[in-house]
Amino acid sequence: MKTVRFGIIGCGVMGREFASAAARWCHLPDMPARPEIVALCARNLGALAWYRENFPSVAQMTHDYRAVLANPNVDAVYVALPHHLHREVYCAAIEAGKHLLGEKPFGMTKPDCEAIVASARANPKVLVRCSSQSIFFPAMQRIGEMVDRNTFGQIIDLQTGFLHSSDLDPNKPINWKRMVEINGEYGVMGDLGAHACHFAFRAGWVPRNVRAVLSDIVKERPDGKGGRVPCKTWDNATLLCETAPAGAEPFPWVLRVQRIAPGQKNNWYVEVYGTRASARWTSVKADLLEIMEYDGGEQTWRQIQMGHETAFKSITAPIFQFGFSDAILQMWAAFMHELVHRQPLKKFASCLTPEEALLSHRLFTAALESQKKCAVVPV
Repeated sequence: MKTVRFGIIGCGVMGREFASAAARWCHLPDMPARPEIVALCARNLGALAWYRENFPSVAQMTHDYRAVLANPNVDAVYVALPHHLHREVYCAAIEAGKHLLGEKPFGMTKPDCEAIVASARANPKVLVRCSSQSIFFPAMQRIGEMVDRNTFGQIIDLQTGFLHSSDLDPNKPINWKRMVEINGEYGVMGDLGAHACHFAFRAGWVPRNVRAVLSDIVKERPDGKGGRVPCKTWDNATLLCETAPAGAEPFPWVLRVQRIAPGQKNNWYVEVYGTRASARWTSVKADLLEIMEYDGGEQTWRQIQMGHETAFKSITAPIFQFGFSDAILQMWAAFMHELVHRQPLKKFASCLTPEEALLSHRLFTAALESQKKCAVVPV
């Protein structure tokens, strides 16, 4: 099995998730390559103790990402940094010839994302992808297969979202995701929006226009030093899009992303309604897929308990449930498969492309304008 040597730039929560996925690689018996963590970059080197204890393959630890990119023993990088650093680091990684999986939103602004896409196009031998794992849940894979088979017929309505309660407590101290100069004007859309777009974009459902309602709910937060500071990013966003598949009738797409969602913890959901069939899924009940197919009689939802029915074969038996860390592992399997074979396993088993990330920026930029004008804005 081929080994791909990785550097991690940004060793926080998601860096640890990737490292853990690499440690579980034996869980995927039929992969053509495996990742090996050989380099780490973090602002605070003291935060790397967990990596040192668990990954003896690490030979480089630095606070300078340029040192990782200059390391000839690094083939690829995973970058999980605040949004304002994406353009600089992603472009540098691509131009250094390192394959890249980067966190969303792929730049703090639309011009940032355009620069990253231009760099990727100028270096076609480098695989560049954006992180988004929700599509790898087995129920989402099944809905993707329904799209491929045209099971739904004409699409009537689409609803997708990512809701959680990370900011429900108004006394939670501010962090960089609540700072416009680091997170960007998109606010919650930049933080969570790509996850709610991945399925629709992969299906080829492109928004024509958008009417957005953005909410700034908690306007100041503790600064962690005994004072309070302004909180200038959008907490919640609801986008109504007129969406058009190629050669088909347009339909409404309601996209919701919220950091302040009472009653939620971490809820991805997709609902597709068509003239011949409908499907709905929520990660709150991750193993339950609901499908309704129309045969001219009574409309009845059918419930299917999904198991570990994954795009990339796993040693876990299909009867057992699937979870978040499994989705991370499947996402990395998709990246590694495409890195080796230069094409995805199948349409709905691949990471967000740079072009899809740019489409999300077009949508979120239009949403900001829609909020300012209280009007429908072209995407």
